Amino acid sequence: MKIIGVDTGGTFTDFVLYEDGALRIHKVLSTPDAPERAILQGIREMGLDPDGVRVIHGSTVATNAALERKGVRTVYIGNRGLGDLLTIGRQARRELYNLQPAPESPPVPFELCLETGGRLAADGSSLEPLTEQDLERLAQQLEDLQPEAVAINLLYSYLNDSAERAIESAVPEGCFVSRSSEVLPETGEYERGIATWLNSWVGPLVTGYIERLCRGLPGARVSVMQSSGEAIAAEQAASQAVRMLLSGPAGGLVGARYVAAAAGRRQLLTFDMGGTSSDVALIDGAPRLTSEGRIGPWPVAVPMVDMHTIGAGGGSIARLDSGGMLQVGPESAGAAPGPACYGQGGLDATVTDANLVLGRLRADAFLGGRMQLDLSAARMAVGRLAEVMGTTVDAAAAGIIRIANERMARALRVISVQRGVDPRGFTLVSFGGAGGLHVCALAQALGMRSALVPVQAGVLSALGMLVAPPGRQLVRTWLGLLHELDDAELQKALQRLGEAGVQALTREGLERSQIEVEYSLDLRYLGQSYTLNVTWSSCAKAEVAFHELHELRYGHRMGGAVELVNLRAALRGAESHIRLQQCRTSGSAEAKAEVSLFGVDQPVPLYERETLFAEQSIEGPALIVETISTTWVAPGWSCLLDAVGNLLLERTAHPT
Repeated sequence: MKIIGVDTGGTFTDFVLYEDGALRIHKVLSTPDAPERAILQGIREMGLDPDGVRVIHGSTVATNAALERKGVRTVYIGNRGLGDLLTIGRQARRELYNLQPAPESPPVPFELCLETGGRLAADGSSLEPLTEQDLERLAQQLEDLQPEAVAINLLYSYLNDSAERAIESAVPEGCFVSRSSEVLPETGEYERGIATWLNSWVGPLVTGYIERLCRGLPGARVSVMQSSGEAIAAEQAASQAVRMLLSGPAGGLVGARYVAAAAGRRQLLTFDMGGTSSDVALIDGAPRLTSEGRIGPWPVAVPMVDMHTIGAGGGSIARLDSGGMLQVGPESAGAAPGPACYGQGGLDATVTDANLVLGRLRADAFLGGRMQLDLSAARMAVGRLAEVMGTTVDAAAAGIIRIANERMARALRVISVQRGVDPRGFTLVSFGGAGGLHVCALAQALGMRSALVPVQAGVLSALGMLVAPPGRQLVRTWLGLLHELDDAELQKALQRLGEAGVQALTREGLERSQIEVEYSLDLRYLGQSYTLNVTWSSCAKAEVAFHELHELRYGHRMGGAVELVNLRAALRGAESHIRLQQCRTSGSAEAKAEVSLFGVDQPVPLYERETLFAEQSIEGPALIVETISTTWVAPGWSCLLDAVGNLLLERTAHPT
């Protein structure tokens, strides 16, 4: 079968095709107003008949709609007296000491917040029934408001979802509906409500996008990457929009783990630098998941890869602030018009323009020569800044790169140093179209001695889509003191949870024998608000593991009782059978040319990555170009090509 991974980015849409044991890559400019257009265009340009092809892609539709606040008209339904639950939130203040903070728009306007009966107590007993009059009144209100979507979030609905189901049946046909008991059946009414509202708010947009994409790919098996790093069939993804908010970045982590494993590296700091933003994460054997992620100002409690994102990418715009200081990002030139050097009318200086001015990016080698960059336009854009700064064009370009590097290094410290992890023993894995140009500087900034630029680094997120297994992350609240619970009863509850995921995956065509299930528990000391996740084997072993993890994470353990909060089941299909191709051996490629770079006294050798041989070593400074990215091997660094084509970089000298 032909399998194609697709990553829809802010600037480019990337494709990796696996066919007959070989990988083939392609890129097209993204079409943000209708992302499926770029996907269909790329598949046409690759000469593929979609019939029988398996397509796994990362979608930015949900992410962009949430960040740009362009969701559909959505009604929120809660219990009486709790219609303003999402507006009140946790009463957390963004600026703790600001006594007059600027008012924030509520997630749901007041007039779209409805209240009804069906209230449960914490033990699941009924406090206020849901009556026929309640349902009739809701139906009339929905008829008057004419929403495109409805989010239903009743207290303790994870204990008994009958009231939410009854309300769902009263919603007019054709209206997108999300129930909190289905989206996130766990404790925490605010977080559960936000997840349910987000799912409805962007759900119709995701549904429409998936339907258009599938219509354009008749006969193809289409899957979508989830924020947790597993794929889900398109027809099931349409109702799970909230689980797609980190769809693309999750693919990058799956790809990074996959290629780094071929080089024997398991402890990784990953750095994905695209056109619009940069994503950083930590992998210690496997990507970390969190249920405390955020999108914009809102918490997202569904499982997602633990990642930190900043607005610094190749298209990030350089400017002078009101004090005359040089700033880079978060504003981006995007795909249209893009950096000035793209020749599409862009006038602002960007990181890409600066790299071109400095000679690190080659005008005739971009996208393998398919796209000629305009050096004069880049120099003009940077020159306008340089004139105001009172410096040369080259010095201004170097300043842009230094500031962009510091912003990205700061993000890497957030995900490592600020969480108690010493990054010096890790390998910095850099990918994305622009990542290889900055990898040495970032590794040096964190005191790291090794880095890795993966094979297919410019399309690694798309490669991650290609190798991502199908899977699910399921959760259900089960409150109780751990020492009072019965192992057999808990095992049955976990198995019921896992069976729901197995059935969902078998509907996608997987055999039961292909599915692995891992069970875990969310635990906390009685009276705490936050939990730690430990693997399940028995109550006694889970309690011991919790004490040890709490001491490791926070430096101490407590003598109080341990409380169970949530049951979790992680399901994954079989690992990908795709294998990376072996590089040529017994040779050493010569430099294609020597080029002059700003700040380097002698001409720098330029190599074409596809001509290099396995085990070939290159001393920096050097440029290594390929179809989809460029790697700058800085002075004081050496580079070795491994057996599958990864560039392994080692620091040979301290920076002067």
